[in-house]
Amino acid sequence: MPKVALKKEKWTLSFDPRLKAAVIRESKVRGVYPVNFLEELVKEKFNPYGHTDVKDSVKYVRELRKKSKDKSDEKFLEEILKWKK
Repeated sequence: MPKVALKKEKWTLSFDPRLKAAVIRESKVRGVYPVNFLEELVKEKFNPYGHTDVKDSVKYVRELRKKSKDKSDEKFLEEILKWKK
C-alpha cells in the first residue's frame, strides 16, 4: 500500500507590529528563531510545573533569588531543602 503524505499546515499569525518587533529582538538576543521563542513562551504559559523544563538552572535560581531579596542566603537554602524533602 502506498503511504499517504502528510500535509503540513502553515499558520499565519498577525498581531501588533510593536509586539512582533519585540519578539524578533528577544529571539535574536537568545539566538533562536522567532517561532522557537514563541513556542517557549506558550509552553511556559501552559506548563503548570514550569520548573520541570528549566533550560538554564543558574538563571532560574537567580530569578528566584531576586524575588526574595528580603531573605538571607541561609533562609533561602533552608527553604530549598524543605522543598527537596
